[in-house]
Amino acid sequence: MPTASEAIIERAKKHLLQNYRWQPLVITRGEGVRVWDAEGRRYLDMLGGIATCALGHCHPEVTAAAKAQLDRLWHISNVFYTEPQISLAEKLTAESGLERAFFCNSGAEANEALFKLARRVMKDRGHLERHEVVSFESSFHGRTLATTAATGQPKYQRGFEPLPPGFRSIPYGDLEVVKQAVGPSTAAIVVEAVQGEGGVRVAPEGFLRGLRELCDREGLLLLVDEVQTGMGRTGRFFAFQHEGVRPDAASMAKALGNGLPIAAMLCREDLMRSLPAGSHGSTFGGNLVAAAAANVAVSIIRRQETLERVRQLGDRLLEGAGALMARLPEQVAAVRGRGLLVGVEVKGEPPKVVAGCRERGMLVNLAGERTVRLAPPFVITAAEIDEALSILEAALKGV
Repeated sequence: MPTASEAIIERAKKHLLQNYRWQPLVITRGEGVRVWDAEGRRYLDMLGGIATCALGHCHPEVTAAAKAQLDRLWHISNVFYTEPQISLAEKLTAESGLERAFFCNSGAEANEALFKLARRVMKDRGHLERHEVVSFESSFHGRTLATTAATGQPKYQRGFEPLPPGFRSIPYGDLEVVKQAVGPSTAAIVVEAVQGEGGVRVAPEGFLRGLRELCDREGLLLLVDEVQTGMGRTGRFFAFQHEGVRPDAASMAKALGNGLPIAAMLCREDLMRSLPAGSHGSTFGGNLVAAAAANVAVSIIRRQETLERVRQLGDRLLEGAGALMARLPEQVAAVRGRGLLVGVEVKGEPPKVVAGCRERGMLVNLAGERTVRLAPPFVITAAEIDEALSILEAALKGV
């Protein structure tokens, strides 16, 4: 007789597109940093949804806001004004220093808006030859055709050729290489302050400042992909704030709705004119239930005590992972991260480490081919971080 999970998984295998590397679990409930499977087993969610549930699963204030909005209005066309969208735009522009917001549903859509904006701005400036967006190797910007073309990982591009032209990827973190790559056809540079899917790689100190100076000098747009790092994940509301730079435009998604689907593209006031009425849109972008949840999530995460908590707990997680590497040099190759986004690069067989964590009651996944990603909710405690490190150490030793 199959278990409840086995029966559900068998149905999935018959009817769902097999495009994910599924872990053999059926998750049915979540609260805070814990989730439960169909058999009632409890897990410490160190994946945080997938860096989405920054305030934990079913956060009571976020849940209450979404439920209240469900009783008022679910959805209305974006040709009408709605207060939750406007309030959210006010909060995000205040935090980012960018004056305008466009709402959509996912990080890929937000990045598509970035790329369309960059091309349209250059056309409006009379630079018809400037259409190319420079990105970086090991980057990840989404799974639409354009964002796949911008992603600097060939494994995501294979089989989908020909990809849209106008994108090229260069080595990450080397300003001299960037200077050489910029040419007459360049419109913009898109960068992640921390490459999440690329293995949790933090930009070298001064890299973003150097990109800002280069873009100013060459008349290019600096686009920052904050899909994974926005909403306080690195200890500042936006990761670009660590270097004191202001991009021309930025994208954000994952944690914006604390797990509900909502994303945003933010840009400077003067760039807004390049996307006039009818030039871009999204049917469900800024959906009212998601926007209501996002308003509460932003209000909590923007508090200094929340961001300070992320910094302190992030230091504990990073230092603990570093100590783990010192104890297990044969199993751990590197530890990287900022705030509550930490990567542990594993030698040997990384998938077995992920499975070992799961068997011991903790959920993680791989960012890149070899890096175990730790992106827990901000409500995690110091004791739970220590628990996670202990489980990871046991899983490493068990491989």
